[in-house]
Amino acid sequence: MPRRTATMLASTLMLIALLCAGVLIPVPYAEMSPGPTVNTLGDHGGEPVLQISGRKTYTTSGHLNMTTVRVTSADYRMNLVEAVYGWLAHDNKVVPHDTLYPDGKTEEQSTQENAEEFSQSQESAKVAALKELDIPVTSWVIVSTVVKGSPAEGRLHAGDVIKAVDGTAVKEPGDVAKLVTKHKAGEKVVFRIVPAKDQAAAEKANRTATKTQDVTITTATSDDSGEKRAIVGISAGTDHTFPFTIDIKLADVGGPSAGLMFALGIYDKLTPGSLTGGKVVAGTGTIDDAGKVGPIGGIEMKTVGARSQGAQYFLTPAENCAAAAKDTPSGLRLVKVNTIDDALGALKDIRGGDTADLPKCGK
Repeated sequence: MPRRTATMLASTLMLIALLCAGVLIPVPYAEMSPGPTVNTLGDHGGEPVLQISGRKTYTTSGHLNMTTVRVTSADYRMNLVEAVYGWLAHDNKVVPHDTLYPDGKTEEQSTQENAEEFSQSQESAKVAALKELDIPVTSWVIVSTVVKGSPAEGRLHAGDVIKAVDGTAVKEPGDVAKLVTKHKAGEKVVFRIVPAKDQAAAEKANRTATKTQDVTITTATSDDSGEKRAIVGISAGTDHTFPFTIDIKLADVGGPSAGLMFALGIYDKLTPGSLTGGKVVAGTGTIDDAGKVGPIGGIEMKTVGARSQGAQYFLTPAENCAAAAKDTPSGLRLVKVNTIDDALGALKDIRGGDTADLPKCGK
């Protein structure tokens, strides 16, 4: 066989081998890409995203679009060819697998965590919107989760209302940890609670739960990497009672990043006129009960998804501004927000056409 032919054959076989290796060899990466956007003022899956009953609502117009990111599943194993393609694709982002699924988190665990965060973001969005409207919301501290194998297991339960710890009234979730960590490991701490079943029965009957009980728990030593402290093995959260019903109907979405847009949608439906003035506004950001807007992941994909659906303005958490400004889609204006008040002020300027001084990301 002539040398030139042999060289070409060897090169071809080497190329085929490399391509096969690229397809067959898994790499420890995952991919993020722009997901769908949903107008919180409109319908999704044949029904309104925001459903409010027991309170007067108003017709509105325009779009307040929440944005999403698609990610590869926890058990998907990307190959080298897919990773290279993702790195080269402008609108996709390839990241280490552990960035999306740390500590070997399974698909089921990730889905559950996202569902819990999504549920909490809905509650905070309702609270933030109603507080902005000076509508009273009743709140209380609850047991959010109980760690398996911890001293609290079987003693406290998710949904129990925490009234006091060692006789000191609890007003915020953070109060619980402060009071517990005053103890040394092995000491006893007393929780005064309203059991979850009694609280649920009281809410159903539209009355205040008054039956309490004291639960004594022996503290243990924390096993995380930080400073050792006394723990009982719970996380505390907040639950609320609203003066009317607000339902958010949106399936197959998880995580906390729609909080801001849900809050704005609720506010818009409960007030006359239109927040957007008929314009297409998208955005993202977590929100807490006080209306503070927090950062989210995948901002670059969310701006792309928003612009592809016609958004002209994008409400951007201040802490995400730098990343979003690096590669903003043409025709999309980033508006920096720190709070729901910032967002409402920006929307007032947008609907009035007075956009010259909108807070912006970047220079």
